[in-house]
Amino acid sequence: MDILIVIVLCLIGIILILVEIFLIPGLTITAIAGAAFSIGGIFYAFRNLGATGGIITLLLVIAIIAIAFIYLIKSKALDSIALKTNLKSTVADKELPDISEGDTGISVSRLNPMGKVRVNNITMEAKTLGGFIDENTAIKVIKVSPSQLIVTNN
Repeated sequence: MDILIVIVLCLIGIILILVEIFLIPGLTITAIAGAAFSIGGIFYAFRNLGATGGIITLLLVIAIIAIAFIYLIKSKALDSIALKTNLKSTVADKELPDISEGDTGISVSRLNPMGKVRVNNITMEAKTLGGFIDENTAIKVIKVSPSQLIVTNN
């Protein structure tokens, strides 16, 4: 009966620890409960089965956790819940080549120092070099960067 209690306690602990590692992010009550069950099973083995039984239980618990961990990492069992999003986009705007330095336009919103401008019928984010530009003011592009325009009053 003592061996059955040790096996049940340790198996519950191992399952909870593996659930914590692979399914639940962060350190939660599941990890604490898994550690408590495993330690409880090992302690029970040392107390009721002697030192030899306790050491065997300790080594088996560590081996089972290690083997299960390696198996789950190498298997495809976790692929259905794993995040596998590949981002292939960039911040650069595809319309940006249509705008070059020296082009003129109008501010759509107040640039304080950032806001929206319309240049060559393209509306996009723009930035001034420290000054403010009111809405519906003529602007001139002084620099084109991948994500925004640098503009000044025209």
